[in-house]
Amino acid sequence: MVPSSTKSSKLQTSSTPDATALAATAAGAAMPSYLSILTKCAKPLITSDGRRIDVWELNVPPTDDYLGLWASNFRQHYCSDAEIDELRDGTGLSRTEYLTQLVFPDKSAAPGPGIRAGDFAELLVSDYVEHLLGYWVPRGKYAEKSSRDESVKGVDILGFRLTTPMSPAATDTLLAFEVKAQLSDGKYTGRLQTAIDDSSKDYLRRAMTLNATKRRLRQADQHDRALVVQRFQNISDHPYVYRSGAAAVLSDSAYDETSLQMATKVAGHQNAGNLELIVIRGKELMKLVHILYERAADEA
Repeated sequence: MVPSSTKSSKLQTSSTPDATALAATAAGAAMPSYLSILTKCAKPLITSDGRRIDVWELNVPPTDDYLGLWASNFRQHYCSDAEIDELRDGTGLSRTEYLTQLVFPDKSAAPGPGIRAGDFAELLVSDYVEHLLGYWVPRGKYAEKSSRDESVKGVDILGFRLTTPMSPAATDTLLAFEVKAQLSDGKYTGRLQTAIDDSSKDYLRRAMTLNATKRRLRQADQHDRALVVQRFQNISDHPYVYRSGAAAVLSDSAYDETSLQMATKVAGHQNAGNLELIVIRGKELMKLVHILYERAADEA
C-alpha cells in the first residue's frame, strides 16, 4: 500500500521511497488471471521498412469462469465499488442502472459501441504494459469522462519505471503507448498505422498528459504517485529514456498479415528508434466487450 500523506513538491524521491517502489515493482505484481488467455505468437510480422510487429492472441475459453474478475477490473476503472453508492445517491437508480445509463459507454447507439471497443483495447494494453512489460500504469482517467460516449484525450497509456531507489536516474523510463481497435467484422482498415501516426504526436503532447495525470493523482491525495509522474515532466533537466508503443487490437476477421506488413511503416516517427509495435487478435472480441460491460454492471 502506498501512503498518501506526503505532500512535498520536490522532485527527489528520497523522502518518498514507496513511490519509487510503486513504479519499480509492477513486474513482480500478481498478473490478473484473465491475462493468462493472452499468448504471444512465435513468429512476428515484419513491416515494409523492416520493423518487427509482435503478435499476441487473445484465446477466449468456452467457459466464463474468468470473466468475473475481468468485469470487476473494468468497473473499477469507471467507478470504484467504494464510491458507487454515494455517486448514484439521488438518481433513483440501482447500481446496475447507474452504471448502464450514466457511466459505461452505450451498447447500441453510436458512438457508444466504438467507445466501448476503444476503452477495452486501451485497458487490455494497459494490463500488457503493466503486468508483462513491468511498468506502473496510472489508471482513473475513465472515471473523469464528462460524457460516457467519448474517448479520453491525450496519450492513451503512460507507463513509468524508476531504476534508482533514492533519486532520478537517466535510466528511468517513460513509455507512451497509442492503441487503436477494430473489433467488429470487416476488412482491415490500417489501425496499426493510425496508432503509429498518433504515437509520433505523443512526442509533443506527452507534457499535457503528464500534467493531467499528476493533477488527477494529487486531487485523489495520492501524492507519492504524483511525485513519480513529476519526475518525468522535465527531460532537459532530469534526463530519462523515452519509449513509444503502437498497438492494434483486431478481430480475427480484420487480422490481415499481408496488409499489416505491406501497409505499415514507421518512417517519420519522432521516436522511431525506441518504438514497439504489437497486434492483439481474437475471435468475437466485440461480443466479449459487451459481456464484460454487462457483467460489470450486473455484479456491482
